[in-house]
Amino acid sequence: MTRTNYHHGALREALLAATLELIESEGIGAVSLRQVARAAGVSPGAPYHHFPDRAALLTALSDEGFRRLAAELCDAKAGAPGPAAALPAMIEAYVLFAQRNPAYFQLMFRPELKKSHKSPQGEEAGEEAFTVLDDTVEACVAAGVMKPVDKDVLALTLWSLVHGLASLWLDGHLAHHTDDPEELTRQIARLVTTFMVRDEPA
Repeated sequence: MTRTNYHHGALREALLAATLELIESEGIGAVSLRQVARAAGVSPGAPYHHFPDRAALLTALSDEGFRRLAAELCDAKAGAPGPAAALPAMIEAYVLFAQRNPAYFQLMFRPELKKSHKSPQGEEAGEEAFTVLDDTVEACVAAGVMKPVDKDVLALTLWSLVHGLASLWLDGHLAHHTDDPEELTRQIARLVTTFMVRDEPA
């Protein structure tokens, strides 16, 4: 199938892929419907079959990013032997997701995409990602391995920390402090968890 002969279902995916490539190579500022159409090899009017404007296009990509992040966190949780061990695994998964998917991560938390164009599906995906963390904290409390603290406050504390760490790595600010940001992430994840659970995580 040539780039100028997408069937209807493939066109949307092709436009999203072209947008992702543009963000990775030139930044979010380079994204316009016309530029995306050019990159995808379709007519200038083709994107309007799926996206009424630039914000809708970026929002669709943001939604997909949240779905992928939620899946990564679920996999990290499922692969851990228990809720206490799941916490550092999920911290690492979050940070590595940002590092390996910078274009998605840049889009997912942009404030302008949280307004009128934010889709219900994207809101659900974003909530799902946080719920995985929140449920894990709740499981730690229920199992008696978590120190007695407000689980919602703790979940937000963890999210704030891990998001900040991910942003620092993605923006290049960890390069002056370590030659191995991935190992530093593992160390921070383990350290943070020891402050929050009664015993050393498995």
